[in-house]
Amino acid sequence: MPVTIKVRLDGPYFIDLTQGEVVLTDHDGTVIPIPEGKTGIALCRCGASIKKPFCDGTHSRIGFRAGEAAQRAADLAARAAAPGTTPA
Repeated sequence: MPVTIKVRLDGPYFIDLTQGEVVLTDHDGTVIPIPEGKTGIALCRCGASIKKPFCDGTHSRIGFRAGEAAQRAADLAARAAAPGTTPA
């Protein structure tokens, strides 16, 4: 069974460790230890966690908006500002 990585809305990537073996590495291939006793890990997506690569909840405090949500908001704002158009 493949391991599923869930992208949480405006939050971290979540990996359910009960689905199978997960090996986490850095850009050089060095293995990053996964904390013992965990059934899941959340990986930082906002870039502001002090526990990188793991999430520490900072995304909530800084108002992180995921790229897809931020792009939708920008698209809506651009349409609303364009002359002769109506917002969708």
